[in-house]
Amino acid sequence: MTTKLTVTRSGALTTIQDAGRRGLAHLGVPRSGALDAPAMDLANRLAGNPKGTAVLETTLTGCALRPDRPVTIVVGGAPCAVTVDGRPAPWGAPVRVPAGAVLDAGPATGGLRSYLAVSGGIAVDPVLGSRATDLLSGLGPDPLAEGTVLPVGRARPVPVLPVAAPWPAPPAELVLPVRLGPRADWFTEDGLRTFLSAVFTVSAHSNRIGLRTEGPALERVAEGELPSEGMVLGAVQVPPDGRPVVFLHDHPTTGGYPVIAVVAPEALAAAAQAAPGIPVRFTPSR
Repeated sequence: MTTKLTVTRSGALTTIQDAGRRGLAHLGVPRSGALDAPAMDLANRLAGNPKGTAVLETTLTGCALRPDRPVTIVVGGAPCAVTVDGRPAPWGAPVRVPAGAVLDAGPATGGLRSYLAVSGGIAVDPVLGSRATDLLSGLGPDPLAEGTVLPVGRARPVPVLPVAAPWPAPPAELVLPVRLGPRADWFTEDGLRTFLSAVFTVSAHSNRIGLRTEGPALERVAEGELPSEGMVLGAVQVPPDGRPVVFLHDHPTTGGYPVIAVVAPEALAAAAQAAPGIPVRFTPSR
């Protein structure tokens, strides 16, 4: 019999995520997948799941689940209070949840996105090889709503665990290493200098599509826009208001605003946990 989870509180935005859909950008399909992949991977490892198993990604306010059979759940990523039927439970470690009990992952106390890994994984049907919810294209399952019922895959034995897992703290300042180009020549020397020296802040309008910034506008050499061209994960696009936008996993695969630089992929996990108002600096990649 398949274990099922009923969503009793969906939170501000909770989606199903895995490693995403790679290699389909030529068809207009974004990568999607967990924004903080290291957090997803560690939660899965602690739950005894293979790498890339589908998990729940919450945004700021967490979520709550009620299983119909006993399950093991790990809540990691952004720190938050965890309870089972109102009683405190550990964050960042496996929690055994009895049948009918409610596990609640509360609001993030730092960062933005928590990850709930269930032993056996979230076993919704894959779309184009992935179970990830893509907010831009609409591929994959809908964001969770109260009353949503989720199937759970077959669990494997949970491994022997270390005393403490190495969960990184959410960033107090986001430093993003970049390589300039391919459209850096669309900006003046002052614009490039501003990009690499000014302190921006994370905008409250950021989402899974892109991390938007607030701060000084970058001065251009030329007005107008480009014909649409291919966009990659981590591209730093500059729209007409002059404020950089860092493309995250649900980004469009094409765009016409100039890309001043590209963020190193390994830095994007920290971007996923950067709350609004956090300082942002762009530095040349070494």
